[in-house]
Amino acid sequence: METAELRRAYADLLAEVDGGSFGPPPPGELTVEEVLVHLAANDELLTEATEAVLAGSPWAYYDGQSTLRPQVDAMLPRDGGLPELAARLRSTSERLCALVDRLGPEAETPVDSHLREGFELHIEESLPWGRMLDIHGRIHLPAHLEQLRAMRTDVR
Repeated sequence: METAELRRAYADLLAEVDGGSFGPPPPGELTVEEVLVHLAANDELLTEATEAVLAGSPWAYYDGQSTLRPQVDAMLPRDGGLPELAARLRSTSERLCALVDRLGPEAETPVDSHLREGFELHIEESLPWGRMLDIHGRIHLPAHLEQLRAMRTDVR
């Protein structure tokens, strides 16, 4: 499994966070802080599943807890702001990418995967783990990047 595209997706997203100021989200959408908390929590779930795949253990990937508003709100730190949340996402994404670099043929390992992001992304099936990571890098992260761009108050 090649991680260049996954790393690029994270870099684009984090550059957006570092690059400007943000306003409130549209009604019902996540704030910038909530998006970052959601992505860091999701990275931790992806990391656990990747570690299990590398260890040869059966695993199911379920993203339900990191996408529901009460869980996302509960994960928001009381102190700290956007820089701290961005640093957390940098850390979780780097750890995930380092593990993905090690996958090799294990990327074909089937993993029961459950991911739901609004109406746009809905997966409930066993997929080769590399495919699930590809969906994360090509669809999931870019969707959140567009969310962030829509909240920018300083248009570049």
